[in-house]
Order: sequence, then C-alpha cells, then structure tokens
Amino acid sequence: MGYHCSLSLAKQRPQTLVVIASRTDPNDAAATINETLGQENVVYMALDLSSLANVRDFAKRWTNAEYPPIQGLLFNAAGQWSSAVEYTEDRIEKNFAVNHVGHALLFHLLAPQLQEDARIVVVGSGIHDPNEKWGAMPAYTTPAEVAQPSAESAAKRPGIDRYAASKLANIAWMLALSSHLSTNPLHASKTVIAMDPGFMPGSGLFRNAPAVLRFVIGKLFPKMITLLKVLYHKNTHTMEESGQNLAWLAVSGEVKGLKGVYFEGRVEHVIGELAGRKEVQEELWSWTVDRVGEGKEERERFGRVE
Repeated sequence: MGYHCSLSLAKQRPQTLVVIASRTDPNDAAATINETLGQENVVYMALDLSSLANVRDFAKRWTNAEYPPIQGLLFNAAGQWSSAVEYTEDRIEKNFAVNHVGHALLFHLLAPQLQEDARIVVVGSGIHDPNEKWGAMPAYTTPAEVAQPSAESAAKRPGIDRYAASKLANIAWMLALSSHLSTNPLHASKTVIAMDPGFMPGSGLFRNAPAVLRFVIGKLFPKMITLLKVLYHKNTHTMEESGQNLAWLAVSGEVKGLKGVYFEGRVEHVIGELAGRKEVQEELWSWTVDRVGEGKEERERFGRVE
C-alpha cells in the first residue's frame, strides 16, 4: 500500500518531495517510482519504528537535511506479531511499539516541521472495533498493560488481540491529537484523520506469520479478491486500491480541515465504542507523552504540541 500511495502522490505532485520512510527498502521503491514516472522527487530514508532511539535519529537526519515544511504525514507503517508476546529494545510489546508508540514519537519530533495546514493521516484498521467482525477482540485495558501485558493476559488472549489493541490505540490517539490541535491556534487549520485500508492480501503486514499462512495470504489470496469480498469480508482490497485511497486522503480537497474523522477507504465510517471514549483517548495521550518524552521540558512540549 505504501508503494502505491507514494506512486500516486509523486504522479499527482511532481514538484513535491515524497519521502518513503521504512525499516528497509529491499525493492528500491523510491528509485523504481522515479524511473517509472521519469521524475526525481521521491527519496528513501531508513526508519525503524520499533526503536525510540532510531526514531529520534531519523528526526535529526530529517532536520539536518533542511527539507521544506511537511505538507502531510502519513502514518502507514504496521507490523503484526500474533504468536507469543515479543518486546522491543525499549521493553514495549511489539505491536503497540511499532503501530502506535513509534508513530507518536515521530509526530512530536516532526511537529515543528509541519506547515500550517498540514495533514496527518493515521492508518488504523476495522479490527479495532469488534462490531466489524474481523475475528478479534482488542486486548485493550490501559496503555501500561498493553505496553507490557501481564502473564495472565498473555496466556489467555490470542496474539491477534494484541494487534487489534494497537489499532485501537491508533484511532484513540488520532482522536486525542485532533482534540489537542484544535485548541492550539498554531495547529487549528491542520487536518487529522484516520483510515481503514481493509484486508489487503499480499501486503507486508503478515511477514511475521508462519510460513504456510504467509504463502496463502501472500500468493493465493491476491488472486481471489472478489471471492474474498463475498466469503470473508466486504472490506477487502488490492494494495493498489488502498494505496490510492490513502493518497486521496492526503491531498483531496474534500477532506481538508477535517479533524477526528475515520474513513473506510474514501467513505466516513463509525468509530468503535471503546476508541471513541474521551477518557480512553486522554489516558493514552498522557501515557504516550510520558513514555516517549525525555525530561520534563520535552514532555511538557509534547503535551502542548508546540
């Protein structure tokens, strides 16, 4: 999805710098897009969201590069670890660390680089809402418990529930961010929205799954999109479709200025009950600021979103 989104954005905005940030770039996505379009406006920067130190290093490299103000931040990266509990070097459960915490720190570090009417698009998932019937129940209690699940919780809940909890955090944090930016005159004109791209067979999300499952989802399912829409879930798409939807949210005038809106593709969609609770959003916001901020001054600055 990230590749197709970047391709679409680069094609629509040939004079705008498009930065692809990911842990690795094995297929030379930036170079491939430039060659395909006959342009030179796409670049790649390495970013490992599982490491808070690496996120900080990325932000420093970004600042030192003296890039133009950021028009849009698309928080698209995601990982899924659905077997035993795994932790990052920062002792944060991996789903929660990569899908939420790393993105949140990146936002706070890059916030001063955003142009006045920038867009922030958080890629969530319908799996955050049990009513969407994706076969998971988000293992979400408190941010601290999600970050370091108790042994009892880890034993009782399937790993997919931890992934669902991280996607619930995406939506709750987007809503909290929207609320905090709305009260700050410096950020009042920014767009803050989230998107559910749906089930995308063949995407890198399942790279940590068992080999058989990786083969089925990665090789067989992409040829069965129409059938999967009927037999599995109507919100099933090709990576190209979802990538173009994400690009649309990044530049379309139809969503400019919106805050706290959740899309399924290009259509506004209801938010799950738990993620929609104000107390859940603010608890997550405060915990995240305290966890990623270094020192009192930085935590206060992050909390204010200067």
